[in-house]
Amino acid sequence: MAGKKKKSKGREVNRTELAEINGVSLPTIDEWVRRGCPVVQRGGRGRAWIFNTAEVRSWRDDDIRAQASHTTNASKDELQLRKLAAETEQAELDLAKAKDEVVPVEQYERALTKAFGEVRAGIRNVLPQRAARRLMGETEETAFKEKMREEVDHVLEALADRDLVEETDLYLDDGEDGEAEGADSE
Repeated sequence: MAGKKKKSKGREVNRTELAEINGVSLPTIDEWVRRGCPVVQRGGRGRAWIFNTAEVRSWRDDDIRAQASHTTNASKDELQLRKLAAETEQAELDLAKAKDEVVPVEQYERALTKAFGEVRAGIRNVLPQRAARRLMGETEETAFKEKMREEVDHVLEALADRDLVEETDLYLDDGEDGEAEGADSE
């Protein structure tokens, strides 16, 4: 860019300032440079990177548009490779489901909801009853805290020993997934 007048306005900033202005990390700025982000001065030994904010903003707008429409400029071969990759990924996901290595999000959420409900019930119902009996008349803070910890640990250990989620809890109702427990999908 030597000897060339700048047509764009904007400020000249270093790499750190550019990252701060754009709310990104320094490695992101490095990635932008690798992808063609305009640079006023490349950094090196004792030399700071210099960027023009207006030029970078213009490049970013173009880059975002290009990424959003990357299928528009893709060749037929690139599109076929991407389709093949997507089909392979889908086949791998189907295989993982068949091997019971993955579960639908709805099943996972249902199991977590039930497990957390059991933990909450144990802590709210069992803990106060047991702790109240042991702490009655206790005046020493250290002993009080120790007994409270023991009771909390007791409830958590009891919950850890239980099956908080039964296998049947993982199955969805007919209306949620189209399959009931034990129903074949085909």
